[in-house]
Order: sequence, then structure tokens, then C-alpha cells
Amino acid sequence: MIDVLFFGVGLLALAAGIWRAVRARRTGAGAGLATSLIALGVALCLLADSAQAIEGQLYPSLGRLLSNLATMVAAYGIEVTVAEIGGVAERRRRARLGALIVALVVLTASFFATRGLPTGVGLFDELYRSNPTLVVYIVVYTLYLGLAVADIAVVSAGAVRAGTGALRAGLGIMLAACVFAFAYLIGKIVDLISDLTAEHPVTKLCRGAFSTVQCSLAVGFPAVSVLLIVVGLTVPALPALGRAVRDARTRTVLRPLREHLASRYPDVVRLDDASGTGRERLLTMMSEINDGLLLSGVGPELSPSAAVQVLRSSALLPDEPAESPVLPQETAFAADVARLRAIAQAFRAGPTAGAANPAP
Repeated sequence: MIDVLFFGVGLLALAAGIWRAVRARRTGAGAGLATSLIALGVALCLLADSAQAIEGQLYPSLGRLLSNLATMVAAYGIEVTVAEIGGVAERRRRARLGALIVALVVLTASFFATRGLPTGVGLFDELYRSNPTLVVYIVVYTLYLGLAVADIAVVSAGAVRAGTGALRAGLGIMLAACVFAFAYLIGKIVDLISDLTAEHPVTKLCRGAFSTVQCSLAVGFPAVSVLLIVVGLTVPALPALGRAVRDARTRTVLRPLREHLASRYPDVVRLDDASGTGRERLLTMMSEINDGLLLSGVGPELSPSAAVQVLRSSALLPDEPAESPVLPQETAFAADVARLRAIAQAFRAGPTAGAANPAP
């Protein structure tokens, strides 16, 4: 059950991170978010008992160290991402990076300085009293994550008040994730104190992610927190994803009309830019079509059916195109898209759609 939860949420985070990485490569933005999601996914997958059993064959409890390092890198990336969303990316930027580097170095040094680490699943409950290095390890890990979660919560709370729509919803989900993360960290401190004060500390094993309160704090809550983080960071991107889908559909509708006009007027064709975004490719296609329509004598005042008739007859209109009213940018873009889609659909509906007439 625990492995299913960790692998399930971890693979979801990995998938979301890879999607964001592909998108960041096209748009040039969002690389930090992609890194955070991938690091979170790796951390959860490495924490699964079956994965730690394999990693422990290389070095005792290696999976615990690797997953903890990945978790801290993910926390740093989320800090940076939320700070960018909140418009405070430059505030304490160097301090965040410096704290991460110090925490990673101390964690790694204290781990390898400890002797007698258990093989398989890295549970240290019985070793804290006899190994001060492990106390340093868990304190540094918990302290760093606590400060990172607090930073994320503060910035998210401030951005929620200023945000709207999907952004506000996503940041609200991030705040809920911070609550679960704080509960997890508090549970780790309580367990550490309990193990240090107990005469005979024992390793705590969990049969299920929510089988006991301690298991919920140590296993269930971190998985829920990561799930909420993945959702919270993905929700603000949904409007852009919807826009990308609509743009792709519009390009599909316009393509036959664009090919027809490009065959008649090759000079309207721009150089292809494979690295451009979907919106940039749509704007290029629309510009090519508009230039071709003007060369064909199709003015903005014509209805779609009349525009198609002119395209098929190659006849120029005797009247000059009427002057178009000045519209706001988004309104003008939407109106242009609607007009070109209507012409393209009427063009495709004709019996000779796609046939290229020679230029007059």
C-alpha cells in the first residue's frame, strides 16, 4: 500500500515535471518548476520500500539520503517558482541558494560520517542516541524544509490576495500542501525527541500510510503534500493549456486556406520557425492568410461566403475595403480568429476547396 502511494504520486509528479520541461524548452520559461516536480517525483519513488531495498545493496540506507537530497532540491525549486509567481523572485535569491548548498553538504557529510547504518529501508530510530551525526542529519533536514515551507506559505498567502482565477486556486492548494508538510515536519521532531529520551527506542514500522497517527504523519501526509503541490503548481497552467489546444485547432482549420493562398502568392510565406510557440505559429499563419486575402481582393468588410467567392473567381472588388474600427488587442485578435475561421470553413465546404487558381 505504501509503495503504491509513493510510486503513484511520484510518477504523477514526474509526468507533470516532464510535461513542464518540454513546455519550458519551447517557451523558454518554467524550467525551475519542471525541476521541482521531477525532483519531487524522484524523491517519492526513491522513498518506496522496494526501491530502498535495492538502493541499500549499493550502500546502507543510500535511498534515504538520495530521497532527502531530492526533496530539498524540490523545496528550493518550489520556493523559487512561487517567488516568481508572487513577483518577489529577486528577494533573498542568493540566501535561498546558499542555504540549499549548505544543507546538502551537511546532510551528505553527516550521513557518510555515521557508522552502522541499516541496510534496506533507512529507518534510524534506534541509532539517534548512539550516533550524534544522525541527529545533525535529521535536524538539518527538518530545519531546512521547515524554513522552505514557511517561505512558500508566506509568499503564497501574499500572492493569493492579489491573484485571480486559476492562479488563486493553485496558490490556495499550495497553502493546503504547506499545512500537511508542517504536520509531517512536526511529527519528525516529535519522533526524534521521543527516540532520544526513550531508554530502548525501537524502529517504527507502518503497515499502511494512514494506519496510525504516527504513520499518517510520517508516510501519508508527505505523500498528500506532494500530491497537493503537483496539483497546485499545475492548476495555474491549465488556462494556458486550454489556449494552446484552441490555437492548435484553429491552425488545423486555417491550414487548407493558408496552403491555397501560399500557392497563389508565395511571397506571403514567412520563414518557418520550429522553435516558436503555438501562439506564435498561429499568428504567423494568420498574417500570411491576411496578406493573401488582401492580394486576392478580399477586404475585411466581406462576409465569409463572399470572400470565398472572390477567392474562387479571382475577381477583385471594385470598392475599397472599409476602414475597420480600432479594437482592444485581445478583442481584435479574437475577432480576426473568428473571421478567418469562418472563411476557412466556408472555403473547405466548397466543391473545389483546396484547388489553387493561378494568380491573375
